[in-house]
Amino acid sequence: MSDLSITILPETPDDQPAIEHLNARTFGPGRFAKTAYRIREDVSHVSALSFTARVGTLLVGSVRLSPILIGEAKALLLGPLTVEPPFRSRGIGRALIAHALDEAKSRGDRLVVLVGDEPYYGKSGFRAIPRGRVTLGGPVDPARLLVAELTPGAFDGVSGTIRPDWDSR
Repeated sequence: MSDLSITILPETPDDQPAIEHLNARTFGPGRFAKTAYRIREDVSHVSALSFTARVGTLLVGSVRLSPILIGEAKALLLGPLTVEPPFRSRGIGRALIAHALDEAKSRGDRLVVLVGDEPYYGKSGFRAIPRGRVTLGGPVDPARLLVAELTPGAFDGVSGTIRPDWDSR
């Protein structure tokens, strides 16, 4: 990470407006049409697994995890992950991901999936899901559907459609 002093803190209800504003600026209005956003509309993110990054008191990044099912297997959907443009390329996104994955693992969660670029997320332990093994209920580039096992072998035998886990948490 750069010479910036970054603090990662649990997301609070007071952070909601700043996070929504950051997501709107970063991803624009088209974000609501994306398949991963459509799934997140149907289930709230897990407060205990959602974090902010700050430089001093300035919120410069955010990550959230939401409960999902892949077939019948419980998992988490990572996203959105966002960092203020002037603070990108300083390791803030990877620090947020690492913190969120560590917390999820400590709670006993076993799998995290996301839609993203493997060259970036691969550095955090994500790998491409074999084509056709897992589907999202809408358009998505299968090469961008990634998984991280928080417990070795947790993805063995898991397949099916990703959907919100309404009964979770």
